[in-house]
Amino acid sequence: MSVVGVVGAGVIGTGVAGDVARCGHDVVLVDVDPAALRAALDRIELDCRMSRLVTGRAVDPAAVTARITPEGAVAALSTCDIVVENVPEKWELKQSLYRELDRVCRPETIFIVNTSAIPITRIGSATQRPDRVIGVHFMNPVPMKKAVELIPGRLTSDDTIKRTEEFLASLEKDPIPVKDSCGFISNRVLMLTVNEAAFLVYEGVASAATVDEVFRRCFGHPSGPLETADLIGIDTVLYSIDVLYQHFADPKYRPCPLLREMTDAGLHGRKAGRGFYVYDPSAHIHIKEKDDV
Repeated sequence: MSVVGVVGAGVIGTGVAGDVARCGHDVVLVDVDPAALRAALDRIELDCRMSRLVTGRAVDPAAVTARITPEGAVAALSTCDIVVENVPEKWELKQSLYRELDRVCRPETIFIVNTSAIPITRIGSATQRPDRVIGVHFMNPVPMKKAVELIPGRLTSDDTIKRTEEFLASLEKDPIPVKDSCGFISNRVLMLTVNEAAFLVYEGVASAATVDEVFRRCFGHPSGPLETADLIGIDTVLYSIDVLYQHFADPKYRPCPLLREMTDAGLHGRKAGRGFYVYDPSAHIHIKEKDDV
């Protein structure tokens, strides 16, 4: 089994770290916020306890968390075979991180970019190893989503693709090969949908609940676009749409002002307890529509 570094103890990073540890790999989970690391371990333990109900398979929480070493500095990743990065969708932040990872990690270490929109080739350019940089877009919630987008950059080597596919197989993930392009497939389509749904609320055309009801009842979607936005994180949605807008210079990607206002107000969705809906903080389910969005 590999030693896997996971950078970022947010919603996705926590899900990745838990999945990797459940599948027998040792994990070094890095975040600068000690509270985020504690919350991540608590969440992973809870997910393990809920596993029998969700997947039908029992998981020993103590065995899983014992494989995870929480750390506050990137230097702790020096022994890792693979590093999975999950930091916010901001180029300056990612560029700085990858330069540090490149300095700290062994030359053969693979960097897996779990990005929402930034092209993999661009991220590879921040390193001296673009052949060992590859995108894997994990879906949320990570433990329940088997499919992932697999995105090689322009200079990603065949060996890196092969090793990444083997790693994903060990996690029981099913990779869908996608060419490198801003937003890839899922988020280039999804973020436009979420953005337009937010405009409907912003313009007073419909409430969030009504928008989501149309998608659930008319199209058979398990959740509507604004419920999905709350799950992803309103701030993450905004950053991703900003990346698409800047990359394509196309006004169709102009972010809805409501998303920016909600991000500024800290209404980031489920992780904050409030977004388009208000959530029960213990159950992470929405209990009512937020009436002042």
